[in-house]
Amino acid sequence: MLAVRFYKPGDLRAEQVPIPEPGPGELIVKSAVALTCGTDVKMYRRGHPLAKPPQIMGHEFAGTVTAVGVGVEKFKVNMKVVSANSAPCNKCFYCLMQQPNLCEHLNDSIVGFTWPGAYAEYVQIPERIVRQNTFQIPDGVALENVASLEPLACVVHGWDLVHQIPGGVAMIIGGGPIGLLHAQLARLNGAKVVAMSDVIEERLQEATKVGADVTINSGKEDLRARISDLTEGRGADVVVEAVGRGETWESAPSLARKGGTVLLFGGCPSGTKVSFDAEKIHYGELHVQGAFHHTPASVERAFRLIVSGQVAIKPLISHDMPLEKAKEALELMGSGKALKIVLRPPG
Repeated sequence: MLAVRFYKPGDLRAEQVPIPEPGPGELIVKSAVALTCGTDVKMYRRGHPLAKPPQIMGHEFAGTVTAVGVGVEKFKVNMKVVSANSAPCNKCFYCLMQQPNLCEHLNDSIVGFTWPGAYAEYVQIPERIVRQNTFQIPDGVALENVASLEPLACVVHGWDLVHQIPGGVAMIIGGGPIGLLHAQLARLNGAKVVAMSDVIEERLQEATKVGADVTINSGKEDLRARISDLTEGRGADVVVEAVGRGETWESAPSLARKGGTVLLFGGCPSGTKVSFDAEKIHYGELHVQGAFHHTPASVERAFRLIVSGQVAIKPLISHDMPLEKAKEALELMGSGKALKIVLRPPG
């Protein structure tokens, strides 16, 4: 089968590799679509601490079951399915503390990182993921939409950590695919006004398609002044950092009101150090919250949001390319000239 493997930063190769066989509890899925992701771009550019080359990349996909491992009863050959990229062990300290996204054994089998990924004609889904985070796709649901299950699940989990804001103002920093998902979750979580900032005008135009009320080009406008005007000087009820840069992490609290929430969602490069205004956090009683990965509960809710049409995925997808052009796709996405890109395997 054709697969795209990562060897070192900047070195991706489309190669022929054996079609996998299912182990106990596993599925083999013929991929119909795979999607690019910001994490894939980061891995392509600088590698990933969990990935041991040569590693088949990709973790967002949907397709049709072609083989079923011993013990699998829920799924059958020819079913259309989608899965997340990992699942917790349900036995470790963090799982028992109801924090399965922090599972001590999460890294055992993360698709696309420690397990063969989805940039391939066939994908082998590990037993834990089959059991907890795999779903049959209903008829009439576009596969490229439901393939965004994993990033939406992470966003859903992030909003599980946010204090509710009925009637409030949500400020999303970053208009990439993740920012567009956050804008929609902000609305679903009660925001009356959703504002989004970016430095790329085309992204801000896409933001209006998912319901953003206010768009701000932070390369040309004073973001803090705009938010102050929008909120009668108070600041936003919730500020979401969806970029993953130290400077935007540091600026996020300055945009929030007293008692507001700052959700630091974008992952910064390893070793990044940031500083915050202690007075703003202490006397303003800010809730400053990190967010990582997803839980089985957030994966299931994300699936239902996509299937029901409550979250629009189409505005996140800007290009459609064959799988063998994955390197070009990641370079295009990394340049800021593309949002998510559909990669289609042969056949």
